[in-house]
Amino acid sequence: MSTGAHLHVQRSGDLPIVDIGPLLNPASTARAATSVATEIDRACREIGFFGITGHGVDPMLQDQLERSSREFFALDDEVKAAIAMPRAGRAWRGWFPVGGELTSGRPDQKEGIYFGAEHDADHPRVRAGVALHGANLFPAEPAELGPIVLRWLDEMRRVAEAVMRGIALGLGLPAHWFADNLTTDPTMLFRIFHYPPTTGDLDQWGVAEHTDYGLLTVLAQDSLGGLQVHRRDGSWIGVAPTPGVFVCNLGDMLERLTRGRYLSTPHRVRNDAGHSRLSFPFFFDPSWDATVPVLPIDEDRSSPDDRRARWDGADVAAWNGRYGDYLTAKVARVFPDLFAVTST
Repeated sequence: MSTGAHLHVQRSGDLPIVDIGPLLNPASTARAATSVATEIDRACREIGFFGITGHGVDPMLQDQLERSSREFFALDDEVKAAIAMPRAGRAWRGWFPVGGELTSGRPDQKEGIYFGAEHDADHPRVRAGVALHGANLFPAEPAELGPIVLRWLDEMRRVAEAVMRGIALGLGLPAHWFADNLTTDPTMLFRIFHYPPTTGDLDQWGVAEHTDYGLLTVLAQDSLGGLQVHRRDGSWIGVAPTPGVFVCNLGDMLERLTRGRYLSTPHRVRNDAGHSRLSFPFFFDPSWDATVPVLPIDEDRSSPDDRRARWDGADVAAWNGRYGDYLTAKVARVFPDLFAVTST
């Protein structure tokens, strides 16, 4: 499969920007919420990516998260390995080194830490040994990173639930449709990624072309940029970071749910800035045991040729089963060695 390195990338920050404040303010009118939902709906149809403002997240918290993350990644690998992913077993939490995660079968040029909702030893799925459930591994230094991550998880859930209310309204559903039907007990995963600068090799990607698995990703990034989005017309655009703006994109389950009306858009990362880059993606996904239906809505495209085939040749509309099984299979492909060890 081609990496797409030969494709022209337009350097642009021109994603739609949506103020989601009315979705978070209980005093907002239904008309204001509907107006926001209309903007989100348009972005979901046209590109599957959009920026959000009005989210109410304290910028100081992001500053603290970025500062603590830089301190951690500046440590020697031997020190970071104290929270290496194999130490978390089936929970699949903790640190992995550069090249330790695969995308499309190729090692990514990044390192990172996997986090998720905190599960104690008495949680039913922890007792049952279900993958991706368990306690987080937090580093001894910097000691403040763990508490900051837990605060960030709470804030991102609040923001993601608001965006999902807007998506529901944009689909003509009740505002709380997702909370009532798919995300009563959401699967929430959070990553901190560190991308060293590229060496100049055009085939070297921080993360190769991919789509996300679930419903919604809320991304915070530092000031360097590097995210590229594949548009319907086949071109790639570079998403310039803007202070105070989070980037949202849709996952495979929303593409399935809407029969392709909403796009799970391929994207990739290349760090050409000459300095280390950080990004902070939060994934808000269906409940582990949820089955994701296909909504009885029109596909809203003039012909099947309006959109290129999926990058991976998959048909998410043809998939059936529990979301947890879908997610486990996907994560097992990006950490095959870890999966082999923890499955025995």
